[in-house]
Amino acid sequence: MRTVIQRVTEASVTVEGEVISQIGNGLLVLVGIEDTDTDDDINYLSKKITNLRIFDDENGVMNKSVVDIHGELLLVSQFTLHAQTKKGNRPSYIRASKPDFAVPVYRKFVETIKAESGLNTLTGKFGAMMDIRLLNNGPVTIIIDSKERDF
Repeated sequence: MRTVIQRVTEASVTVEGEVISQIGNGLLVLVGIEDTDTDDDINYLSKKITNLRIFDDENGVMNKSVVDIHGELLLVSQFTLHAQTKKGNRPSYIRASKPDFAVPVYRKFVETIKAESGLNTLTGKFGAMMDIRLLNNGPVTIIIDSKERDF
């Protein structure tokens, strides 16, 4: 799984002109799933994201997690995170999982991160054309790929 994590003061997902999810202070997480992803990837990223200390403490130092600040989470599936761009100018998405595999993995990730954090956790609409609005705070944007762990 590959994720792009953005610290936000607000974020929303709009589908067909209707806002379907909206959060305030917290994290917008874009999630890309591939066929080799397992429960281990889900658990690793869930723990890492909910405990990532990227929010300021009282001294202005990034020392608090989204859980510490009682923030919110917005998780949005995004197959384009697995784009391969080495050849030519048209990205290949061959590594991105098809919906029959990706949907159950995505749902399990959402439920796991919700349970791990105990926070308000919203989602986009899997497979839909979505407009994402965000106010990136910092800006702080971090990429974490569960296949590229530092052990």
